Amino acid sequence: MTVTDERRQLPFDRPNVLDLAPVYEVLRREAPIAPVTTPAGDPAWLVTRFTEVRELLGDKRFGRSHPNPEQASKISTAAVQDGPSGTYENEEAEHTRMRRLLTPAFSAKRMRLLSDHVQELVDGYLDALVAEHDAHPEKPVDLHAGLAFPLPVAVICTLLGVPESDRDHFRSLSDRMATYSGEDAQVARREFGQYMAGLAEAKRAEPGEDVITDLVRAQADDEDFDYAEMVRLCVGLLFAGHETTVNRIGLGTLMLLTQRDRWEALTADPDGRIDPTIEEIMRLGAPGDLGLLRYAHTDVEMAGVTIRTGDAVILSINAANRDPEAFDEPESFDPDRDEKGRHIGFGHGPHFCIGASLARTELRAVFATLARRVPGLRLAADLDEIGVRTQHLTGGVTELPVTW
Repeated sequence: MTVTDERRQLPFDRPNVLDLAPVYEVLRREAPIAPVTTPAGDPAWLVTRFTEVRELLGDKRFGRSHPNPEQASKISTAAVQDGPSGTYENEEAEHTRMRRLLTPAFSAKRMRLLSDHVQELVDGYLDALVAEHDAHPEKPVDLHAGLAFPLPVAVICTLLGVPESDRDHFRSLSDRMATYSGEDAQVARREFGQYMAGLAEAKRAEPGEDVITDLVRAQADDEDFDYAEMVRLCVGLLFAGHETTVNRIGLGTLMLLTQRDRWEALTADPDGRIDPTIEEIMRLGAPGDLGLLRYAHTDVEMAGVTIRTGDAVILSINAANRDPEAFDEPESFDPDRDEKGRHIGFGHGPHFCIGASLARTELRAVFATLARRVPGLRLAADLDEIGVRTQHLTGGVTELPVTW
């Protein structure tokens, strides 16, 4: 059996939280669209090369819906991105409506307001960490628990209009939905739906300047826009705006601190270096071990294989962003690379992440503030000693022990 027709089991073992499994390099070169078995035990195609991943992200022959949902391959036993979503007959119209509904949430006005709020949050979380360090300088502080984890939760809750008193509950539901726990993940999804429906009714009575209020108003104008779709939109926002940002902060911290010259370059010129540094973190950061799930809506010939109607296709953003055909020395962390801005860490085409500007705002605030206020920041543990979240859709670290 050759690498071309061998059906490999996902996820692949990776050497550490920063590096990908070596098999991705082999697949990009010899089988850029390869048959695999998903963690849920179903067949799928894994796409690893930049050219094909980028093309398929914008290819209307593929979608998130399935012509026969009950027969569709599942990607995992989590309750998010586990299988098909949306209506096969109306997917494009639903997607267009979703973008239209969510656009006001990411307007220039909202982003300006959120930018100030993000900076206030970062300063407050860092104040607390500095005070903890000053009180016990001999002990490391946990940058994950104290900043990387709570910040995106607070921001997405502000965006959606979730009361501050509900944030811990909201965060717990998010974590449970993305864990490969099968039954409990689905229970959490139902609880999330009930919570969002209750929040929507509260916003109907007392509107605010937030996404849930926007969606409630949209429901009043469109009888086809029901709670099920509203919950689906909110789940998508939750994971795009929370889980992935938590992981990019953690992975970015490790990238910068495991090789001192990277961190020193940023601290020497935070204003000038922050944006290209963030783009390189987005390119090289590899949360999770799977990818974006799509289903073929027609038979497609590509890269020497035939993808049949209904086949599941997993687009490995992680592997594509390290393709040597797209990036010079792709494994190197190089904010000055000529290809900056070409990565697909935020997707591509009609599904380009609507919250990309918000994610960049959060990452910019975190790393620029750390560079200015604690330039002596360093890891207090070796990379292989840092806890990693397993059995979870987005992976990432469980701790970031640091000192300065």
